[in-house]
Amino acid sequence: MTPTRAALALLASLSLATTALAEAPKADVARSADHPVLKRFTGSVLAGYAQQDWEQRSFPDASGVSKSDDKFNRPVNIEGKVTRLFYLAPVGKSPLEVYRNYQQALAAAGFKVTWQCESEAQGCAKAYFALDKYERMKGMRWAEGDLPATGGEHAGSSWSLAGAISYEQGRMLVGALASGGRSLNLLLYTSVAENTHTGRAATYIEIVEPKAMPTGQVTVDAKALGLGLQAEGKIALYGLFFDTGKTDIKPDSNAQLDQMAAVLKAQPALKVLIVGHTDNVGSIDANLALSEGRAKAVVAALTQRGIAAGRLQARGIANFSPVASNAAEDGRARNRRVEMVVQ
Repeated sequence: MTPTRAALALLASLSLATTALAEAPKADVARSADHPVLKRFTGSVLAGYAQQDWEQRSFPDASGVSKSDDKFNRPVNIEGKVTRLFYLAPVGKSPLEVYRNYQQALAAAGFKVTWQCESEAQGCAKAYFALDKYERMKGMRWAEGDLPATGGEHAGSSWSLAGAISYEQGRMLVGALASGGRSLNLLLYTSVAENTHTGRAATYIEIVEPKAMPTGQVTVDAKALGLGLQAEGKIALYGLFFDTGKTDIKPDSNAQLDQMAAVLKAQPALKVLIVGHTDNVGSIDANLALSEGRAKAVVAALTQRGIAAGRLQARGIANFSPVASNAAEDGRARNRRVEMVVQ
């Protein structure tokens, strides 16, 4: 039997989860918080949250989105501690107002833009679809509530809160932000929350930061190395290992060395300083010798991988440039590092 127009209209209204009792979330999702480097737009609710100690995320590079499909053109895989946040702005705040506030706050903090879009012509609709919903919903916890219509013909209707960004008025900002001597990678997308009838803007944020792994420290891949060097002119590497007080580089360092060699081979004109750093344990003279010896060991390992010695210089600066307090072991571990610095 063919359904009547009235029946079809009823089915359509039911698909909107119609209920007079639907309310937007009034409180943040449990066990969540703003990321320390970026506070929320005033009055927003942190309605979705996920954090993984070690994961890989794909960000667009400077070429943005593909012209042939709804994907990032040359996605860059970045590994580390991943924080994903979904904010719901107050009713009546436009996506443009929310986006501009984030944009200005990040610029003031020294954010280095890799790619951005502000219109469909610039690829924002494609960027929305490139943010694969399945991937960005993984492990997300959501606050209690829905997205009710603000009035009009859809008064009393509501939509699911989970994952509710859209391509309407979508804008994306991608880049790197220096924090505590490290370069964090950040992606931000702001749009209408689900559709115009909700009267709200939603913002989805991904932040990937270097972090110690249970079996060692972060090995930064060649693409991430290139981005870090482009953004900051230097990058700290924690995937290079030495015994305490020794300069011989350990076999566990091979993965990081291979990635360092790969980025240098991909950029034949690039010359770098290899700079060794120590914590404050021991004398200055001993730490100067130790840090330079370790830097020289890294240079030797890179030349063995086919990098011309003339492109590399080794320097050691002991504990003169800490990135964290030496009062505790976690800070000392961050200070014991080797950096690649663009000459």
